[in-house]
Amino acid sequence: MTVSTQSLIGTFVADPIHSTFQFTVRHMGVGKFSASFDDFDASVVADERGVRLEGSVRVASVSIKQPDFRAHVVSGADFFDGSNYPELSFRSTNVVLNDDGTAQVDGELTIKGITKPFSATGTYQPVTEDAFGGLRGGVDFEATVDRRDWNFGWQAPLPKGGDAVGWEVRLTAHAELVKQA
Repeated sequence: MTVSTQSLIGTFVADPIHSTFQFTVRHMGVGKFSASFDDFDASVVADERGVRLEGSVRVASVSIKQPDFRAHVVSGADFFDGSNYPELSFRSTNVVLNDDGTAQVDGELTIKGITKPFSATGTYQPVTEDAFGGLRGGVDFEATVDRRDWNFGWQAPLPKGGDAVGWEVRLTAHAELVKQA
């Protein structure tokens, strides 16, 4: 059953200090590599037409500490190709907030100019008054995608078999949403 979105009516934007957008991929078959984006925007609009979620991140804001590796990931055609595609974006086609606190969002994810259907599951925190008299809510979403679907083709074989970098990438988003006046 879908929960009433009455308290969610209006426009909400992600608080950049208290929100994160991250990806994680298997590395060398034994570890995981994670990075986040520091420059992003996300909004939720809820009205009589339903709930809509949109967001984008700037590729150049990816948080990778090693400069040469970061440059390859940001600019390399086999990764983000940020010179040609400076943003990743998402637009929902359906958002479901269930009365048990779970959530599902379906929509379109665009990376490197390639738009694919995308679904994520997660949880939400209903709107509440914050310590400063504003209204806030929260969503946490997670999904796993195959990076080859967006032409992220870099790979190196490991000496005893397997791949240096996993094909599956876990995407996570936590957005603390602030109601706009």
